[in-house]
Amino acid sequence: MYRPSKKISIVLVVLFFLPLGLDAQNPASIESGMGKGIRILAADSSLYTKIGVRTQNLVTTEAPSVSNADWKTTVLIRRFRLKFDGWAYNPKWVYKLELGLSNRDIGASGDFEQVKRGSKIILDAIIKMKAHKQVTIWFGQAKLPGNRERLISSQKLQLVDRSLLNSKFNIDRDIGIQIHSKFNLSRAVLKPIVSVATGEGRNLTVGNINGFHYVGKLECLPMGEFTAKGDYFGGDLAREESPKLALAAAFGHNAGATRQGEQLGKFLVDSTGALLSADLNTLFADMMFKYKGYSLMAEYVIKKASREIIDANNRSFNTGDGISVSMGYLLTSNVEFATRFTQINPDNDFAFTQTNEYTAGLSKYVKGHHLKVQGDISLIEQKGDPEPGIRIRLQMELAF
Repeated sequence: MYRPSKKISIVLVVLFFLPLGLDAQNPASIESGMGKGIRILAADSSLYTKIGVRTQNLVTTEAPSVSNADWKTTVLIRRFRLKFDGWAYNPKWVYKLELGLSNRDIGASGDFEQVKRGSKIILDAIIKMKAHKQVTIWFGQAKLPGNRERLISSQKLQLVDRSLLNSKFNIDRDIGIQIHSKFNLSRAVLKPIVSVATGEGRNLTVGNINGFHYVGKLECLPMGEFTAKGDYFGGDLAREESPKLALAAAFGHNAGATRQGEQLGKFLVDSTGALLSADLNTLFADMMFKYKGYSLMAEYVIKKASREIIDANNRSFNTGDGISVSMGYLLTSNVEFATRFTQINPDNDFAFTQTNEYTAGLSKYVKGHHLKVQGDISLIEQKGDPEPGIRIRLQMELAF
């Protein structure tokens, strides 16, 4: 079995974009800068791309409890990403390509056969067409319009990583069509989104299994737009001069879902290896508030299946409900203190364990979310455990 190395993947991508700058008669325009990536504009203005690279280097140490301080430490490259976005032909045709090259990004997640035993390097591969002043149509592979925490880039998180609510209940990347729109109502802004996707996740090579995944979302910004799209990055790094609020609700229906986490996790099978399926319905509600360095984000989710399934391996769908609330304050020195509480409740003991997680974090933003150091400590209470577990993390992020 052959898998292309990470170095080969990088070289192929560079070779793809290199010709933009090699026309001696009509050289391309190239700009770069910290946090701005490498920006290339073709000489005839028919193609524009921005190339970005980022890495997250993470140290984690954890113990079952204070009285059982059997500490285990892991050091890894949590994420290593290459990102290309821009437009082709004219600015009405926008594209985004993101590749994940760390083992943590491309490792097996239960769909080895369904991706033809290949590495799942492609995260996003999306083409966006500006169909109208207020309407943009997306086609390809991208994050579905679910909970806010999932849609915020992992580069731009307030704490070291996303919450347990996201890891158990989110709807993830998938292949399909999305329609994004935006309407101004006096000062308020409404953003409706609808999506139709395969329902099985990213990079699959098999045909659609059972039905499709339908999502509808409505976001309202009653106090107007956030500065620099601040409703989709953690912390109030823009230091909003006036209060800003985002409210959103989304509903997803996955017809004939077959994986534990809809787009993620193992496929559920019976004793003969045949796939088991059920319809999954997910309701998300979230909010984001920012003002003069203060930030507050809250999410609630409930996910239900049309029928309970326990497969031959004692697995089930990740159904149940959860809540997550995080808040922080950014000092003028660009040091931020943040806290988060998360609770997840499964519908049965085969999905996961009922858990409460309490997290406190400290971040130093050297160059916003492009260069930062973050640390956090968590107490993790799980049903049946006499004492909470402890986790300490330290992460450095570099993106350009």
